[in-house]
Amino acid sequence: MIETKLKSEELLERRKNAVANGVGVFNKATVDSASGAIIKDADGRELIDFAAGIGVVNTGHSPEPVVRAIKDQAEKYLHTSFNVVTYEPYIELCEKLAELLPHGEKTKAMLVSTGAEAVENAIKIARQATKKEAVLCYTGAFHGRTMMAMTLTSKVGYKTNCGPFAPEVYRLPFPNYYRYSGELTEDQFVDQELKRLRESGLNVVDPDNLAAIIMEPIQGEGGFNPVPKRYLQGLRDFCDQHGIMLILDEIQSGFGRTGNWASYQHYGVTPDITTVAKAMGSGLPIAAVIGRSEVMDSAAPGTIGGTYIGSPLSCVASLATIKMMEEENLNARAMEIGNRITHKFEELKSRFTAIGDVRGVGAMVAMEFVKDNDPRQPDADTCSALMNACFDRGLILISAGTHKNIIRVLSPLVITDEDLDRGLQIMEEELTRILS
Repeated sequence: MIETKLKSEELLERRKNAVANGVGVFNKATVDSASGAIIKDADGRELIDFAAGIGVVNTGHSPEPVVRAIKDQAEKYLHTSFNVVTYEPYIELCEKLAELLPHGEKTKAMLVSTGAEAVENAIKIARQATKKEAVLCYTGAFHGRTMMAMTLTSKVGYKTNCGPFAPEVYRLPFPNYYRYSGELTEDQFVDQELKRLRESGLNVVDPDNLAAIIMEPIQGEGGFNPVPKRYLQGLRDFCDQHGIMLILDEIQSGFGRTGNWASYQHYGVTPDITTVAKAMGSGLPIAAVIGRSEVMDSAAPGTIGGTYIGSPLSCVASLATIKMMEEENLNARAMEIGNRITHKFEELKSRFTAIGDVRGVGAMVAMEFVKDNDPRQPDADTCSALMNACFDRGLILISAGTHKNIIRVLSPLVITDEDLDRGLQIMEEELTRILS
């Protein structure tokens, strides 16, 4: 009897033969079509999507208003380069971003194609605004894979043999309360970490030469680690004291994921510059740098931008995405989803000591696997086994963290309660089987 190879297997084999190995493979899923929170693979199998293209399709796969906007724009013009011929969708999107994420009395924005580009340009703007060179970042950070962004990214495995890296970049430990607090209360821990921040001016980098401090308020690839509120407020004070630009990277945490347009809105802190991308375009490549007008205007003409800055198709897709999010109140829906996931994860944590921590904000929720209930003994094996077992049951999951021991949930915000509960049930059943 001749066995027929599945189309998904054929696709993965063709990928292996044609695509560079350095392009990561998170799992074995393929796609033929997708709608909402459901992906249909190359063999017609339906998969519940708890990854959302790494937090990109918050409005779901192929949302009808966004698809329609793209089709309408494609019939008008595809590209002129905003540097050469000005078009309204670019301007309209910048106006909308300034309305949603005001930075001071007046806000300006610029558009690019990817989150890494946004980070690169944010650093250039900060340096021109301050006339200073150095940049301070954090362990656990992920800011992209272009050269400055890769330098800022913490995980060594993402940077193997890619150096030399950009100069004048310094790093502090991220104030990860779960992993590093020991017996300290959160207030004691924050006091300790703010003292470390202030002392960095004596033993890490002179704050008078610091152009910017860049941070993800909720780390994405690093493991969904939320910065303690009082630390971020102290960081804002430190930047004000020394004339440093505070850049907040909201690329994974923005556009409804945490129940706000940006996660920093939960903290009562406004940065000088914000980078956004991912979910703002429902899958089309679009990113932005947003900041105080006087800061953004510090960049000399020609020093920021590029040929594909704010593609017309991506701009209209983003505008339609934002309108859909407003009309369907997806910020509120994110909080509902997050509460549902957190409740289930906390229930599992009460049953299994392998789950060391459950954390997140809004619909950006994770659980971390450890050995012997020890934050410093990551358990990547259980995490990997759960991902693979859930995929076999029709659920797409992705991991996070330096040690890949954290399951993160980034389901589309349009997911139905039925699909969400079914996915959580699969996780519970498979985790019970693995740990028993």
